[in-house]
Amino acid sequence: MRIDKYLWSVRFYKTRTIATEDIKKNRVSIGENPVKASKEVKAGDVIKIRKNQIEYKIKVLDIPKSRVGAKLVPLYVVDMTEKDQYEILKMRKESQDYYRQKGIGRPTKKDRRDMDDYVDDETPTDMESDDWDTFFKEINDDED
Repeated sequence: MRIDKYLWSVRFYKTRTIATEDIKKNRVSIGENPVKASKEVKAGDVIKIRKNQIEYKIKVLDIPKSRVGAKLVPLYVVDMTEKDQYEILKMRKESQDYYRQKGIGRPTKKDRRDMDDYVDDETPTDMESDDWDTFFKEINDDED
């Protein structure tokens, strides 16, 4: 099986196109040698993938016939990535969480709906046009 198709079928990449692009950028190698997208993968190969500034290392156990479900991936791949690489990934995620704390910044859709409900509760809805004039006069009088 081609390496781009293999990486897609074991759910390492979302699409074959993305896998092919990363292979062209020399981010994927078998052993120490960068490969082309058409390179055939065999059981026992060790594939190194540079993705999201992390160096993943996987070992091919078997070749699937087509794309497999997430629960079946361990039948075809062994993750040999070093633990410090996952720690780097964890630190990057934590640093991104620091960027915007909850409740600060632009309101979410739920926040906007809550604000709209609050504003709608304060204004009467069953008034006629003459009543609106009276309503606004009362508001202005209260402010003075």
